[in-house]
Amino acid sequence: MPLSNLPIVYLDSQLMVVNKPTLLLSVPGRAEDNKDSVILRLQQNGYPEALIVHRLDWETTGLMVLARTPEAHRALSLQFQNRQTLKRYEALCWGQPQSNAGNIDLAMRYDPPNKPRQIIDLILGKRALTFWRCLEQQPTFCRMELIPYTGRSHQLRLHMQALGHPILGDKLYANPAAIAAHERLCLHATDLGFTHPSSGEQLNFHCPAPF
Repeated sequence: MPLSNLPIVYLDSQLMVVNKPTLLLSVPGRAEDNKDSVILRLQQNGYPEALIVHRLDWETTGLMVLARTPEAHRALSLQFQNRQTLKRYEALCWGQPQSNAGNIDLAMRYDPPNKPRQIIDLILGKRALTFWRCLEQQPTFCRMELIPYTGRSHQLRLHMQALGHPILGDKLYANPAAIAAHERLCLHATDLGFTHPSSGEQLNFHCPAPF
């Protein structure tokens, strides 16, 4: 499993930052033919000590940080848990928003009958909050900056659908026109910031969207 399509953006003795390609799991799936993943590629290609800190969806691209020691893993995981990290995404979304910026505060939960979909549920769901800003408008779509305050599975994808502007190429949540508008899910983790677990230095990384 070559690392050629899993670029390492930053590497030191404590951690590494990679640029995840689309159609690659963050961690292995349960099925035997579904094991290829970011963590497995790293562990089998020179970094057996690599530890997962957070995840990106199979189709989502962009920046991920992984730990190289148990101590770094604990420190980084706490930063994500306590919302002390910077996470910024860009997405191409169907249609044009009525305003330039806003937020979506809609609770959501897993929908077992329709695995792996999530649904909005204001009664039984867990709180999910996303801040959005329109960066560019095109005739049929717009480029959005998305900043998740919470980190629910499929949060950005479901929230953009709820806003009426599903992400292009999103086969789970978009309408047929938005799905047909692009060959891939147009969601990319462009910016990632956190405190280095050993030095205390603030590290900030940027990776432009490939679409």
